[in-house]
Amino acid sequence: MVDVSQHELVPEHTVLDDAALEGVLEEYGIKRTDLPKIKASDPALPETAEEGDVIQITRQSRTTDTATVYRLVIE
Repeated sequence: MVDVSQHELVPEHTVLDDAALEGVLEEYGIKRTDLPKIKASDPALPETAEEGDVIQITRQSRTTDTATVYRLVIE
């Protein structure tokens, strides 16, 4: 079976710890539930990701070197 999360076109997905998450939420002035969602069944998620976690996705960008987005894991 192929591990989709390791494909070269899949951007890096990282589970944020509580300290980093608080910094992100404070920076944007939002609550965790205001973040866009990602399903727990998404094959690109790290194996350690659980419902309620926030994932940092870092992808390559043509206009900036990298673009970082955040997603809340839902069931």
